[in-house]
Amino acid sequence: MTKWNVEELTPGRTVEAIFWPNPALGSQFKLRATHLDGRRAPKVVLSNDDRIVAGVPCLVRVLAVHKPERDDRGRIEVEFVSRAPFRIEGMYLDPIVSKKLQVLLQSGVNILLDGPQGCGKTVLARAIADTLGMVFVFFNCGAVVEASDFFVSIQVRASDSGAPVTDFVKTDVLVALEEAAEHPDRRYLVFLDELNRCQESARNALMPALDSTRRVFHPIENTFIQIPENVQFIAAVNRGREFSGTFGIDAAQLDRFAPLQMDYPPPKAEVEILARRHPEVSAASLEVIVAVADAIRNAPDLPGSLSVRATDEACVYLKHPLFADDGKRALPEIMKSSFCARFPGRWDDITTDAGAVWGIVRKTLASHKVPLPDENA
Repeated sequence: MTKWNVEELTPGRTVEAIFWPNPALGSQFKLRATHLDGRRAPKVVLSNDDRIVAGVPCLVRVLAVHKPERDDRGRIEVEFVSRAPFRIEGMYLDPIVSKKLQVLLQSGVNILLDGPQGCGKTVLARAIADTLGMVFVFFNCGAVVEASDFFVSIQVRASDSGAPVTDFVKTDVLVALEEAAEHPDRRYLVFLDELNRCQESARNALMPALDSTRRVFHPIENTFIQIPENVQFIAAVNRGREFSGTFGIDAAQLDRFAPLQMDYPPPKAEVEILARRHPEVSAASLEVIVAVADAIRNAPDLPGSLSVRATDEACVYLKHPLFADDGKRALPEIMKSSFCARFPGRWDDITTDAGAVWGIVRKTLASHKVPLPDENA
């Protein structure tokens, strides 16, 4: 991402920005931004316009650039023009869910993304951080057994004398909390993926971090630390009997979040997303890939479903030179691995889930007049 040149930001130019409270003590400006139209500004962007709401994307007009000749000094003053449309690039989001998400982000509430595997929860969290200019911190909860595992990992090594030494290594979550306290001008999004894969006792110990207490126990310093206001938590869970090694989220834990239900994108939206990611794949092939995926997702007797990673993977195969010359003829073989292999069993065993998926694949491909392999040859 390129940085703006001072010469480009002439007075009168309208750009999009996200402002946060200005942490500079004694400053005459209440609000501050660091990026314009997603690009780093050459100087700090400041405003006192009461129409600007912190954390909400808006369009602003450049009023003046002070000390344009200095790289280490000066400021860019702007005024409010209008609210910017809230949008998440590169993925589909239901319009109602999008509105709810915008409200929750502006309110600083903890958010729980609940949806089937591979529907885009992690992609959404990353996109939110990119859209709002936040530092994205990813943490997978699957390896958490004790409450301290959220903040430190214990590593044993040999000392010079050969005796074992225990080291406490900070996790990305603890590093982010400490950095957020040191840099109040930055916003941090801590994404707790697969929250229901960690032990319930560990989640219980995390609850004070998620309610109004906003404190956590620092296992290295042996004391409680306050969670800065510039940190927001988003968690993701998969719920359903098909998910092994998961634990239920009880009512008290759920009450620390505002839950948002997610689902797979509708076929038209998924085709558009794949077209942007894989322009080399023909529109006809994309429509067939998504049609098959949609049929699998809506099959009533399958215990699991098909993630958006599967359709993306099918496009990766299809656009590769090894398959590109085969066109639609390659689709059946690609779907055996990208679609059927995501279910238990084998594609050629009709008594297994994978075999049932292959039946759906064959039926849907035939309806789209895609040549099928002669399995008796």
